[in-house]
Amino acid sequence: MGHEGLYSIYIHTSPEFIDEPPTTSVFYKRKIPSKPVHWGTASMVDAERRLLANALLDCANQRFVLLSEACIPLFNFTTVYNYLIKSRQSFIGSFDDPRVTGRGRYNKRMWPTVSLANWRKGSQWFEVNRNLAVEILSDEKYYPIFRNHCIPPCYVDEHYVPTLVNIMSPEVNSNRSITWVDWSKGGPHPKQYVRKDVSMALLNQVRKGFNCTYNGHTTSMCFLFARKFHPSTLEPLLRLAPALLDSMN
Repeated sequence: MGHEGLYSIYIHTSPEFIDEPPTTSVFYKRKIPSKPVHWGTASMVDAERRLLANALLDCANQRFVLLSEACIPLFNFTTVYNYLIKSRQSFIGSFDDPRVTGRGRYNKRMWPTVSLANWRKGSQWFEVNRNLAVEILSDEKYYPIFRNHCIPPCYVDEHYVPTLVNIMSPEVNSNRSITWVDWSKGGPHPKQYVRKDVSMALLNQVRKGFNCTYNGHTTSMCFLFARKFHPSTLEPLLRLAPALLDSMN
């Protein structure tokens, strides 16, 4: 642990999950009031908005990162903290996908509030600054349209925030996610890494194997987190953690 006062954690669990971690855990008493969440439905974005609402109550919180239990950090806390705090933009994947899994999900009933020209797709794993978090939470114009008309095979969590930001504040968005996900196999779900997949080579490939823009400059540090890691990966990840996280590079 450490770095207390520089971060806050908010957890959205199933309502029936009542267990508490040990008092020494960073997750102790960090659960927020929650409701059931079902994959592929608007309840997923409801949970995201619920998390933002609770996090915004603390005026000290300036950057907001959505993560899941299947996400892992790729760098140590100081590196991640500085990367986010010093960034002039937020990190939301938002792109125009001409395929059936992109534009093909657009529902004409969304017009004229949401047009096909504004329609965007992206990863649900976002990072936003405080102003953008307030915009997302304050939105009463666009979210009802998505909730009523973005129905599977349209998935609200892949379209609502990317489209909203594209309409309202495109200039503050980097148009990329800082959470790496492997979609190379196709299908509705990304690759899930299991114990045998974990290696320093894999992690370093994600840490240094890409190029992107950060504050106007090209960098190979594009992803701060990665997913989707099965619980069986915990032991090998912990074994690699000292070498991985003690390095600033």
